[in-house]
Amino acid sequence: IEQPSFPKITEMCVKMIRRVNDEEGIKKLVNETFQKLWFTPTPHHDKEAMTRKILNITDVVAACRDTGYDWFEQLLQNLLKSEEDASYKPVKKACTQLVDNLVEHILKYEESLSDSDNKGVNSGRLVACITTLFLFSKIRPQLMVKHAMTMQPYLTTKCSTQNDFIVICNVAKILELVVPLMEHPSETFLATIEEDLMKLIIKYGMTVVQHCVSCLGAVVNKVTQNYKFVWACFNRYYGALSKLKSQHQEDPNSTILTANKPALLRSLFTVGALCRHFDFDQEDFKGNSKVNIKDKVLELLMYFTKHSDEEVQTKAIIGLGFAFIQHPSLMFEQEVKTLYNSILSDKNCSVNLKIQVLKNLQTYLQEEDTRMQQADRDWKKVAKQEDLKEMGDISSGMSSSIMQLYLKQVLEAFFHTQSSVRHFALNVIALTLNQGLIHPVQCVPYLIAMGTDPEPSMRNKADQQLVEIDKKYAGFIHMKAVAGMKMSYQVQQAINTCPKDPVRGFRHDESSNALCSHLYSMIRGNRQHRRAFLISLLNLFDDTAKTEVNMLLYIADNLACFPYQTQEEPLFIMHHIDITLSVSGSNLLQSFKESMVKDKKKERKPSSDEETESDSNSGSESESESEEETSKPRRLRKQVDSDSDSDEENDINAVMKCLPENSAPLIEFANVSQGILLLLMLKQHLKNLCGFSDSKIQKYSPSESAKVYDKAINRKIGVHFHPKQTLDFLRSDMANSKITEEVKRSIVKQYLDFKLLMEHLDPDEEEEDGEVSASTNARNKAITSLLGGGSPKNNAAETEDDESDGEDRGGGISGVRRR
Repeated sequence: IEQPSFPKITEMCVKMIRRVNDEEGIKKLVNETFQKLWFTPTPHHDKEAMTRKILNITDVVAACRDTGYDWFEQLLQNLLKSEEDASYKPVKKACTQLVDNLVEHILKYEESLSDSDNKGVNSGRLVACITTLFLFSKIRPQLMVKHAMTMQPYLTTKCSTQNDFIVICNVAKILELVVPLMEHPSETFLATIEEDLMKLIIKYGMTVVQHCVSCLGAVVNKVTQNYKFVWACFNRYYGALSKLKSQHQEDPNSTILTANKPALLRSLFTVGALCRHFDFDQEDFKGNSKVNIKDKVLELLMYFTKHSDEEVQTKAIIGLGFAFIQHPSLMFEQEVKTLYNSILSDKNCSVNLKIQVLKNLQTYLQEEDTRMQQADRDWKKVAKQEDLKEMGDISSGMSSSIMQLYLKQVLEAFFHTQSSVRHFALNVIALTLNQGLIHPVQCVPYLIAMGTDPEPSMRNKADQQLVEIDKKYAGFIHMKAVAGMKMSYQVQQAINTCPKDPVRGFRHDESSNALCSHLYSMIRGNRQHRRAFLISLLNLFDDTAKTEVNMLLYIADNLACFPYQTQEEPLFIMHHIDITLSVSGSNLLQSFKESMVKDKKKERKPSSDEETESDSNSGSESESESEEETSKPRRLRKQVDSDSDSDEENDINAVMKCLPENSAPLIEFANVSQGILLLLMLKQHLKNLCGFSDSKIQKYSPSESAKVYDKAINRKIGVHFHPKQTLDFLRSDMANSKITEEVKRSIVKQYLDFKLLMEHLDPDEEEEDGEVSASTNARNKAITSLLGGGSPKNNAAETEDDESDGEDRGGGISGVRRR
């Protein structure tokens, strides 16, 4: 016992054992390691080795106190299952040794607790030993049958620390599993357990009450049938509730209820807990009475869910949740449906109440799952005589109907700021899907959305559900992918704690991964599905789609950061960006021109640098300047470009004079143009990221064989997607702000840059002497101005392919990586 623990060994064991559900190779290794370390029989004379083993196991159990013990149960089940059919069963023998020695250690720790120096240490060791015994009892309760009478006195532990409460709860859980397996236990022993449990139920708080009522349920229902004892306890709390209800009905403002609040809370919880484990409508409890107890309990608990005090409401809802486990049909009652659905769907409703309703549904599903598994095990023993399937369907049919009632509201709970609400909603959906209670396709968009949650545990759980659905139902994920992307944006909006900051579509860490990376990685393997998905996303940028700007930014972020693997993926996106630009860009310019006013008084003979003004005054500015410009020789055009700053100023002034008084078309232009600008920026970003030249992008054809562009992408490091203009537009809330002269000028300048870009959309061939054409210069200037970045001319892309290297030193629609 004095043997020191080995923190490093414990830490290593904890890390290894958590891999017990990993891939087959690792799982096998973990099982073998712990079989040798813990579950190999120890020679009886080697007490020191046994002590070391006990200390190691209990240290690991203690270290996992906050993260749960699923790993231990899984490990033990794996090992015991592997030797089920073997004649020699070393694991079973080792388990018997371990349980016997753990009980010995508990008695020794108990004796030494009087020593004040070691009290804290030994109290912790006692807890770890009893917890380990409970874990053994869960998997093989037979191992503890001979020790049940040794454990019973621990129910009388005086509770002064958290450890004392853990001891009582674990002992109650052990006895619950073990007492029903005892052959002819003494009446004195059983009566003592019942009395001990009743004292604990009356004296202590929720956790103790819950476990003690559960243990009492197992002892009374399966062994003693001492129903009068339980009925007396139930009436004690039920009577108190009825009395408090009558007093509150007579005078809602009475101080009696406030003074008796602790008794009210205890009664609500205890009545519910007792109804969970006992069916009080059986004759064994109520005798010949015609009163329907479950309906009376429902009425009482429902009354207090409407109380003004939230704590009372919460306890009443907890009580209801317990009662529904015994009587699931109560969840179909109209008042229950109204209560649950209103709490889940009301945005202003208390977070605690929402969580409690979700917890109730979760506990019900967990209990149903346990009940079904137990029924499966029991039925296998007599499977030849009966029809197992028929039996299971009745229960699962009830669960399915219940979940159909509340599914929509549970799914909508994903759109909540509080992560705890999202956490319990996801648990309920995962249980519902695992039990096959609903058609999974309706959950897919919500699971995609939850896959973008900031908390890794929730992301992983949602992603795992999608993987399971994809295995069983190919094509479901692809079918709902775009809806899932849109929904993920709504989840991010709900989570966003700073409404002034635009919602972004990538993680704000070193990885800068797209929030929907997992979704893309699931779809990308199928070329047809991938292309359909990408085109659907790009179509949202079309001016006719009327998608809100922040959602476009979110989708552009995802498109910029998706885990592309082959050259074909970004090239396909850039190809379709060019198509969208040429169509939507022209529509955008046309609608802006049509909104301008005609004013003949302003007409005068245009000078060479006032072409736009002349065109604007006549209501059309699409032809003369560009025609005159393009008719000039290239050398002359370059000369004209040198005076472009003054030209630009004159052009802005000219268009300003033609703006209508109503500024709505201006705002509309600024708003709709964000989609086009984002596509420009996205193309520029992908070009930088992958190092493509303009000529490579232009040569790309979607109809080419997949093998042609199957080459892996060589990603550049430190290339980030930062669409400054769209971010400024959203942060300044331009769509709702007052239009000043400065804002007007800014939009007009954007319009003129845009117009210039559209006029020179396709890159010219280079001059014979290698110089860049004036048209390309004009285009680069327009891009630089629109996107607020460095000149693309000075940022030519480095290319991966020798054939395209240097083909396009003049840049292109997209700007390219800074050297």
